[in-house]
Amino acid sequence: MNLGMGEITLLIVLALVLFGAKRLPEVGRAAGSAIREFKSALNGTEPPKAEPHKAEANGDGNA
Repeated sequence: MNLGMGEITLLIVLALVLFGAKRLPEVGRAAGSAIREFKSALNGTEPPKAEPHKAEANGDGNA
């Protein structure tokens, strides 16, 4: 499957129209998580546990 620049642009625009700019990162995270779980199920291993991103408490980078 060989995708050119025109096809990639069309897919991005279509995703923006279907999901909207605010939900697109959420959809991408969900798709990535599903792919990781699928691959780990094929290999018979546990998927790595991702820690949720924590907001900086004081803003200077030291948590």
